[in-house]
Amino acid sequence: MKSTFDRLSATLVKNYQIAPEAVSINTGFASLNMDSLDVAELLFDIEDEFKVTFPAEPEQLPTVGDVVRYIDRLVIAQGASDERMDVGALPALQTS
Repeated sequence: MKSTFDRLSATLVKNYQIAPEAVSINTGFASLNMDSLDVAELLFDIEDEFKVTFPAEPEQLPTVGDVVRYIDRLVIAQGASDERMDVGALPALQTS
């Protein structure tokens, strides 16, 4: 089974044409040249890929590693991988 980092990296590479070598656990979204529209689309991609739903309160997640840890918390809190549940806060991925 692929790790959360591997799955998120694959999404970034496939959907946003980011070079695989550009993505590390410490990579900031600003350094990936993702604009606010890209970030909004990424949140939908994350929801689809990991079967989670984000509520409306923002949380600052400036790096890929921050998002990986956030996704892991959501998945654990959710309890069942086939059900969607509102948990935590909506990530505010920093693009600048």
